[in-house]
Amino acid sequence: MRVLGSLVLALCSLAALAQEEDKDCPMCLTNQFAKCSGSTCECTLKVAENMAPIVNCSKLTSKCWMMKNEMYRKKNNIGTRRKPTEHAMLDNDGIYDPECNNEGKFHAKQCNGTDTCWCVNTAGVRRTDKGDVNIQCPELVETFWFQVQLRHKPMEKQVDQTKLKEAIKNVFAGYQVDPGYIENVEYSEEDHYIIVDLKQNRTVTSPTDLATATYYLEKDIKGNTLFSIQYNRSIQDDGIPFDGTKLSFEEAYVYYIDSKNPEFSMKGMTPGIIAVIVVVCLAVVAGLVVLFFTRRKAAKSHIYQKAEGRELDEIQKQQLTT
Repeated sequence: MRVLGSLVLALCSLAALAQEEDKDCPMCLTNQFAKCSGSTCECTLKVAENMAPIVNCSKLTSKCWMMKNEMYRKKNNIGTRRKPTEHAMLDNDGIYDPECNNEGKFHAKQCNGTDTCWCVNTAGVRRTDKGDVNIQCPELVETFWFQVQLRHKPMEKQVDQTKLKEAIKNVFAGYQVDPGYIENVEYSEEDHYIIVDLKQNRTVTSPTDLATATYYLEKDIKGNTLFSIQYNRSIQDDGIPFDGTKLSFEEAYVYYIDSKNPEFSMKGMTPGIIAVIVVVCLAVVAGLVVLFFTRRKAAKSHIYQKAEGRELDEIQKQQLTT
């Protein structure tokens, strides 16, 4: 009994020591859900019962790992549920439990633990119809262009677009995005929309996972930040410093453009979208028909002009011989 008691006491002491070590470890600034512990304060992220990959807290944690962690927390009722914001939209494809490789990148084929599978791009966004386990996803298609649409709240004074573009660069710098990735920034004063085009740039020396950066941005604007509360970043819940005031956002949408066209069939589309496609196709066909007859008419007139010229030449030759 004494031996057992000593063993229990020793285990309790070790547990207490481990807790003290955990308390001494700093928080993972770029990932509030990571746990740092041990003598080396190694930080890991729980993504499954038997899986907790090591994360680098000086960088953003990959989108694939963060999505997997979110699903793990939802399945186990870990964390508080937040009330959706006024402008929140339900993204059914966005809340699946992804399969990631050892580097935190998405597998080209995703099944979410069921017999229903589909193919995704490097951002983890579905790019094919959903099928069965036999669906073929031979490659992970790269998303090379991210278009971020931000809508800000009304401002009391007119927005200086030069200062706005500089502020947007500072915003993305907070998500470790080099300015070299920002191809264009457009502003619509009428509806308060800021459109930012991010493109993979091979010449930028600081590599950035744009899928992860835009994912963190979306979470921030929707009030579900992935950062630790101690992280000093350029965007906060109440907005960003701008021209002596604050610029606050109320909407964020990210559009993905892949290096190859998506492979959706007509059966997966709603009747409204199909109707729009049909109208567009008819308009294109009508335009091609008009173009065909216009060119045909022009070609005929061109032939007649050539013939008329040759006839004049013959008349001139006859006059010379006589």
